[in-house]
Amino acid sequence: MKKNKTINPFTIQSGRFKDGQINKFNKSSWFEDVFIFDKKEREMVGNSFNPGKLKILSAFFIFLLLFLLGKSAWLQIVKGDYYYSVAEGNRVRIERIEPKRGVIYDRFGRPLVRNRANFMLYFIPADISKDEKERNLIFNKLGLILEDLSASDLSAKYNSVSQKSLDPQKSLEAYQPLFVVDNIGYEKAMKLYLLSDFWPGIVLSNRTNRDYLVYGLENESEQADYFLSMSHIMGYTGKINKTELEQFGEEYLAIDYIGKMGIEYFWENELKGKSGRKQIEVDALGKQKKIIGIVEPEDGNNLVLSLDVMAQIKLEEILNKHLKELNLAKASAIVMDPENGEILSMVSLPAYNNNAFARGISHEEYNVLVNHPYNPLFNRSISGEYPSGSTIKPLISAAALEEGIISEHTSFLSVGGLRIGEWFFPDWLAGGHGRTNVRKAIAQSVNTFFYYIGGGYEDFRGLGVDRIVEYGRLFGLGAQMGIDLAGESSGFLPTREWKENYKNEPWYIGDTYHLAIGQGDLLVTPLQVAVFTSVFANSGKLYRPHFIKEILSSDDKVIRISENEPVRKDFIDPYNIHVVRQGMRQTVTSGSARSMQTVPVEVAGKTGTAQWSSKHETHAWFTGFAPYDNPELVITVLIEQGGEGSSVAVPIAKEFLQWYFGEYKNEE
Repeated sequence: MKKNKTINPFTIQSGRFKDGQINKFNKSSWFEDVFIFDKKEREMVGNSFNPGKLKILSAFFIFLLLFLLGKSAWLQIVKGDYYYSVAEGNRVRIERIEPKRGVIYDRFGRPLVRNRANFMLYFIPADISKDEKERNLIFNKLGLILEDLSASDLSAKYNSVSQKSLDPQKSLEAYQPLFVVDNIGYEKAMKLYLLSDFWPGIVLSNRTNRDYLVYGLENESEQADYFLSMSHIMGYTGKINKTELEQFGEEYLAIDYIGKMGIEYFWENELKGKSGRKQIEVDALGKQKKIIGIVEPEDGNNLVLSLDVMAQIKLEEILNKHLKELNLAKASAIVMDPENGEILSMVSLPAYNNNAFARGISHEEYNVLVNHPYNPLFNRSISGEYPSGSTIKPLISAAALEEGIISEHTSFLSVGGLRIGEWFFPDWLAGGHGRTNVRKAIAQSVNTFFYYIGGGYEDFRGLGVDRIVEYGRLFGLGAQMGIDLAGESSGFLPTREWKENYKNEPWYIGDTYHLAIGQGDLLVTPLQVAVFTSVFANSGKLYRPHFIKEILSSDDKVIRISENEPVRKDFIDPYNIHVVRQGMRQTVTSGSARSMQTVPVEVAGKTGTAQWSSKHETHAWFTGFAPYDNPELVITVLIEQGGEGSSVAVPIAKEFLQWYFGEYKNEE
């Protein structure tokens, strides 16, 4: 029996056995194979590993690590707050809560304005779909609902924001609201309300707008022809524009409303209130899911005006009636309390409807107003500048008495005018008024008397231009009176220096004569005439005219009462004031306003007829006060191109005073 050979498993190599037989073991061959294999392996490892490359790799990884660390530091430290805000904006946002705007009352607590619901649509650019096809689909649906705005209009609105601003990663402005349209009808608003929850970045907001009222009138159509003069006083609110937004900064958003004119503009800070804040969590569409925190808003303060709305309505009604009879359109009338400067009524015609602006005036409506030949947007009572005519004569009389130029007994002979060389300065009455003292001169408006005391004549020395200007300024001429409405004019007091500098002419005696009777280059506003008339009514005190009587909290508790301290007093001796007052009373008893004797109380005043053009009619003035012994009000009336003050302005003032001291006072 043959012995089995022991086979070393390490000697078995592929291809060594043929047909089931094992080749004869060859020791040297195996040894050689093992040795060769070990050598090649070592050569392969040695050749694949180069220690020099390790330094390059190490430097690269260190640079990469430093770059990543630097970028992380930049993002987390330098830009950390910004990106935190952006990230939080995708989940948590701060929304402002609009406060209620303060309301406005007349002096008796009658409301003059109310807040009404106003549906507004705006975009949040960061949330609007960046997919143009999806975005256009939404804009098409929006356009079908809104009707007034097409899909292309909405796209243009969206594209008006710069691409940088549209990117929430680059600008927080992407989260600022972008105004689209307001004053949306209720039915349209309900459709938008239901659909906007599914449209990212489309927001329907229920805000408030102003509705201006006239006490006793139930609907706006009744205001179409009358009772519009409140608009010049109240003004209106409108959507904030870019300039205003830049001026007032963080206090407003681009979708806010702000006072534009009148009381609404002047008292904006009191009326607007203080915004609240709410922290909300939003979903992927930018829609509110829940409120995290809230800071309640502080509603605006309420205002009580000195205005008596019933007197305002009546004064405008009377003024409109007389203008229609005269076939005229432009006028101003002011009623004020001489004891404190409170404005009771102020009418400027023609006027406009401020509700048209509050609801959003169309371009067509606005163009009609701005291109109107009589400019209804212009408040003639505070902004119109006119020659004063003879209404200035009480002021000139007081100045001459105060300077000792004349006494109450001084008189001059009026024979129809004065002649200086080739120039003749006439009286209005041919042949003159005869012997005239200061009381008669005021009552009958005798020009010759004022030529004497203003510029002098022959050996009589008058006030002269410098002293006339000095006293004019004491009575408030040539400067704003400080009323709490924007747009007040200063009028104009001509001086010797002004004429030399701007007209390149010397000041002549004729210039002084013209100034002394309220002609020439002198310009006044109706408000200034009412204010200096009040100085004679209250025996020597000049008050700042104003509308605000009280400021109330949102729940109508008194916060502040207007101070009524005089701006100036005791600048004219009380007896000299008394003498002028007597002359103004004689204007009614025996002078140019005798028709006012039918008023239930005694009236004092001064008429005026102011020349301003050689081609057009004169302006008609009346200014006065009543009752004479204890004045309750001053009334000033101006009718542009009305003609004679005695025949045009006086009847208007008389009718108002008859109503006020008759029917109206008896109702109280």
